[in-house]
Amino acid sequence: MKYIIPFFVLFFLFSACTKKKQKEIAEDDEKTIQAYISSHNLTATRTDSGLYYVIDEVGTGEHPTSTSQVKVAYKGYQTDGTVFDESAATGAVFGLQQVIEGWTEGIPYFKKGGSGLLLIPSALAYGPNGTQGIPGNTVLIFEVNLLDIY
Repeated sequence: MKYIIPFFVLFFLFSACTKKKQKEIAEDDEKTIQAYISSHNLTATRTDSGLYYVIDEVGTGEHPTSTSQVKVAYKGYQTDGTVFDESAATGAVFGLQQVIEGWTEGIPYFKKGGSGLLLIPSALAYGPNGTQGIPGNTVLIFEVNLLDIY
C-alpha cells in the first residue's frame, strides 16, 4: 500500500511532462510547416489536427473515404528535401486504414486524378520513434497524385 501513492504521483508527473513535451513538438512542427509553406510560396489549408494540404489539381468524381483502398503515385520527403520514399509513376495501392494518420486524413481531400501536397506533422506520421531512415518527430511532405479509388 505504501508504494501505491508514490506510483500514482510519479505516473501523473510523467503524464504531465509527456503532454508538455507533445505540445512543444506540435508547436515546433507547426513552425516547421509554416516556414516550408512560406519558403515555397504555397497556399495551404490547415485542418484541426495540424495537417496541411495543397490541391494543385482537383480531380473528378468522388472523394475516397478514410476506409477506401486507393492507388497513389507519390514522393515522400523531409522538409530539407531528403527523399525517403517514392512510388513508380504507375502508383501503389494502399488501404487508407493501413497508412500513417496523415494519409488517412489527407488523401480524402483529393478526388480521382487529383494531385497536390500533404504537409504532415510528426504526430500524424511516425511520431517520436521515427522509422527506417526517418528520425523521430519529423515533419513529412508528400507529393501525391490520386490515380484511382477502389
